This record gives sequence, C-alpha cells and structure tokens, in this order.
Amino acid sequence: MPAVPRFLSRAVGIVLLALSVFIFPARAELTSGEAHVWSMQEIILQAQHDYANPYTQVQCWIDLKGPGFDKRVYGFWDGGHTFKIRFVATAPGDWTWTTGSNQPDDPGLNGGTGALRAVAWTPAEIKDNPNRRGFVHPAGHVLEYADGTPFFLLGDTWLAASTWRLPWRGGAEPPADYVPGPGISFEDAVAYRKQQGFNSISFISAFPNWAADSHGATYKNKDGVYLRNAWEKFGVWAPGAKISTADGATTTAKDMQDEHGNLSFAIFPDRDGLPDYDHINPAYFQSLDHKMDYLSQQGFVPVFEPVRRDTGPAWKAYFDFNASYARYVEYLAARYGAYNMIFSGIHLDWIPKDYSLTADEYNAALNNWLKSYGPLPFGQPVTSLIDSSTYLRFGDRTKSPWLTMQSVGNNPRNHGIYPMIEQIFRLDPPYPVANLEPYYSGWNHAINRPGGETPPPGSPRDTYFARAMMYGSVLSGALAGHVYGTGAYDVTTTGEAEGWRPYIWQALRYPAGGQLQYLRDFMLSDGSRYEQLTLASDDLHPRIGPKAVADGLDGWSYMMRTPDRHLALLYFEFHSVRPQLTGFSPNVHYRWSWYDPRDGHWVPAIDIEADGQGTLLAPLFPGAQTQATLDWAAKITAR
Repeated sequence: MPAVPRFLSRAVGIVLLALSVFIFPARAELTSGEAHVWSMQEIILQAQHDYANPYTQVQCWIDLKGPGFDKRVYGFWDGGHTFKIRFVATAPGDWTWTTGSNQPDDPGLNGGTGALRAVAWTPAEIKDNPNRRGFVHPAGHVLEYADGTPFFLLGDTWLAASTWRLPWRGGAEPPADYVPGPGISFEDAVAYRKQQGFNSISFISAFPNWAADSHGATYKNKDGVYLRNAWEKFGVWAPGAKISTADGATTTAKDMQDEHGNLSFAIFPDRDGLPDYDHINPAYFQSLDHKMDYLSQQGFVPVFEPVRRDTGPAWKAYFDFNASYARYVEYLAARYGAYNMIFSGIHLDWIPKDYSLTADEYNAALNNWLKSYGPLPFGQPVTSLIDSSTYLRFGDRTKSPWLTMQSVGNNPRNHGIYPMIEQIFRLDPPYPVANLEPYYSGWNHAINRPGGETPPPGSPRDTYFARAMMYGSVLSGALAGHVYGTGAYDVTTTGEAEGWRPYIWQALRYPAGGQLQYLRDFMLSDGSRYEQLTLASDDLHPRIGPKAVADGLDGWSYMMRTPDRHLALLYFEFHSVRPQLTGFSPNVHYRWSWYDPRDGHWVPAIDIEADGQGTLLAPLFPGAQTQATLDWAAKITAR
C-alpha cells in the first residue's frame, strides 16, 4: 500500500489523508476536514527512495478536483526526502486530490488521496483581509479579485526584501505609531506601508551569488563570462576586484543571504563563485516562506520576481538554460503559487550585452516553462519588470503566451514612457498594464533625472516627480495601478554605508510614498467605473504647455473618459495650460471637481456646460491661474 502523505492545513490542522483527523487550535473555527476558500493548504510527501539531486530528478503533483476546477498542481522539493504541494480551494464545496510523480515506483510520492470541504469566509472576515476575496486576475485593462471586486495595485519597490536586509522577526507587530528607523524589520516596513494604503511590494526572490566577498560588484571569470552585475556595498572594498563598475567603483556586492546565512543555490567551491543553478538550497526559501505568508495575512499582493537579469550570462554559458531556468521558475510557481501575487518572469530592468541575456532569450525560456508546466493553476497575472515596455521587448500573446499582464518601466523615466503605455492599452484583446519601475524618489542616478534635474531627496520637487509619474502613468492607460519607486530599492540597512542611495528607513519616510493612496482614492472615486475608461488625452487643446520639456515631467495634461462621455478623469502637470476639451456630449451640463493629489481633498465642484459641438472650456486652475503653478487632478461628471 502506498505511503500516505501528510496534509497540513493552515486553517484546520494536520489531516492524515483518507485515514483520520487530528485537530490543533486554528485561526478560525472550522469542523474537521474543512478549510476556508483561498487559504493555502499544504500536502507533505516523504519520498521512500534516495535521489542524487531531488530538485532536478523529481517532479511531484496532485490532480486536484473541485467545483469548476480540474487541474494538475505541481509540488516542490523542500530538503531531504520531503516534497510539498501547496494549493487553495477556489470555491466552496467538496475537493479531492490524488498524488503522483515522475518516479512511479516511489510509494511515498504516488497514490495518496485526500479530500476536504471548502467553506466561504464571512463578510466580516473578508473585510479584515481582502485576499479572502480570491486571487487577483486580469480582467481586460484592469485587475480584479476572484469575486469581481476591483484590485488597484499600490506597490513599493523593496527589491531585496527577500533577504536579511529586512529581517523576519517572527511576526511581531510594531506599535501603531511606528516610524521607520534603524533596526527596521520586515513586519515593521509592511505595517508602515499598510497604514499608508499600500497593498503590494515588488521584490526579487533570490540573488544567487551576491556576497560581500573579494570580488567586485561586477566581475567576470577567467572564461570572460560575467557572473554578476550587483548593487554596490558602499564602503566595503573588494581586494581581488579586476573589473570595475561602470562608475569606477571597486566595491564588493551587497550581500544577499537570508537571516541564517543561506544563499538560494549551491556555489561551486572551485569555480570563482559560480552558482550551481541545478542545485537549489531549500533552506533559503524556507526563510522566504515566512515573508510570503505574512504578506498574505496582511492583505498584500506582492509582485514576485525570480531573479535579476545579471544571473543570465553564466546560467546560459554553463547550464541548459531553457530547461534549467524553466525549472527554477516552476519551483517558485509551485512553492508560492498558492498565494495571491503578481508573478514576474524575470527582473529585466536593463539589457546590457555583458550583464544580461536578451529579451528573446528570456522569452524562449519562459515559453518553455509554460509548455513544460502549464500556466499558474490559480490564475494570477504573469508579467515582467522591464526596460521600456514588455510589448516592445516580448510582443503579444502570439510571441509570449506566458505573459498575461503587460508592464512598462525603468527607461525612460519621463514623458517618453507614456506613449508606450498607450500603445499597450490599444492592444486587442486587452491586457492590464502598470508602470512597475517609475521615477525613484530620493535616487541620484543619470537614468532618474527628468529634464536633467536631480532634486534633493524628499524635497517638494522630488515628491512632485514621483507623483507626476503616478497620475501620468495611470491616465495614459495603466489602469492596473502603480508601483512607487523608492530610492532604497536595494534596502541599504543598519551597519552599512549609505552611498548614493538612502537607507530604507529614510526612503520610507519620504512624502511621495504617503501620497500614493490618494491616487487610488481618485481613480476609485466612482467605484468600478474607472474600469470603463478609454484614452482621451488627444481631446485636450492644448495638451502640452509651452514650458514642457520632452524628457521632463512638466507641462503635460492627461485625460481618460468613459465611452458614454459621462465620466472623465484628468491630471495636469506643473506648467500645464488651461485647455479646451472636445469629444463630450453636446449641450450637456457637467460638474468639474478639482482634486489635490498632495493630500487627497476635493475642491467644491463647478458647473460647466458643453456647447453644441461637445466642447468644454476648463475652469481656471485653483488660485485663478491659466497656467498650473501646482499639479492638479480633476473629475468631470455628467449632471
């Protein structure tokens, strides 16, 4: 008789499949054999055979069936003889499964069966955690929870949050009046951003060979293959560095182990620090499990990325890249695919010849992942952080079927990014799109200088640039939401030199981050009607003011409008000019409401009327100005 796997339910307890039930105190009162919908469940298998490399040799899965659901859900190796399969029940009712593997003669991996009854959350429980509405999925130009409720992404960029830099403290809640400072923990940072209305963070799962070692932040081996192009650990010099970074520094790399010193992959001891991308270290990901679970409990939907692009050159030079990279992507999909998330195929922020593979090479590997394992079984969006536009780099569904959500980002961080968003918005069938790497508040770098400016970190001008990209991106068609750029994306923390990027606790306190929530309030001020908006900026006359700079963030205006012409949302940058607006319903009375994006307050509405051709004259800007001396948003509604 096959060995019976153990089933660990986060909401129920430990259940021995097809045998008996043992209950321990749970988070919610449920009868035995029950679990809440959309709550992660875990089946634990113990292999009976030994494997030289379980990560590459063994695939395990369950064939899961429930109301409206019949799919294979893959598992992952978790060290030793242990394999796990994680899943959620997507609807109330009876669910059953059968275990299987590509090792049919191993009784510990095959033939186990189990069942549970899924029950719904109460309205009060859903209010306490929006993730209980179900996983986010693409819905035309927007994202929605499984129950149809709009999900408007409000994210932050803590790209190194998977590591010790934002350490896990065991779930301890910070005080209600917590202000970020030295010694900040992962829980502290999440709680602070949650108070400000954030519902997501973007981070990279692993940095395989980034360490404060004798090598430079960027270095290549004796074969001329670059092994990393890392962020600098300022003030820590690399005595063995032979390759300098682009700006002449010879610092070593930021160290990116977990809280216990684990790296994500084994390192070859005699190959100059080359990671063994075919030997994963489950202990590293066991640390990451705590953070993913905590984000889920706090109602966050992270943008979760496999690795940064600088892993690519060595990965392809010494491994079967298409198969090996697809295997790693699936490992993450299996380990974390039972959480609400937006999954990114690769952190492709820049595509330099030496420090990255091309977009086509990553696209081939990700298409191989989709062909080998199938899409995420629970329907979460799959996108990629990108240089410029995913559409320009990867194409549409015919070329990159793994891509279900498009994005823009990183370059350019000025007006040049908005036509790319509009191009994606016009695709048919539509995709959701978001700007995942906009202007970074507080970061002094050549790529982050709209119009050539470098304002002081946290200054009004720095805050304005971040805010302008929020509204400009969304009202160019990025209706999925927005990810705020923090200058401390590398998470410089206690005990390190600051360098030219701020400490994480400094960056969290910049005013721009606290203003992102007002973008959500503005876009959802008429509930889900924002989902119907279409591009209408060409109906602003003039759209671009005389003081606008092409590579800046001043002087442009933006408008989106519903097809019935009953609702329009607008944003005016600093130095915008009072426009006429065409394309409205002739002889209809409208109300114009100014909105202050700095603090989220509405100015009393003004009544205006379209003429016989459907043209409106915009009111003067607040303060009776014909040219905006501050940036403003506005809403037009038919009376």
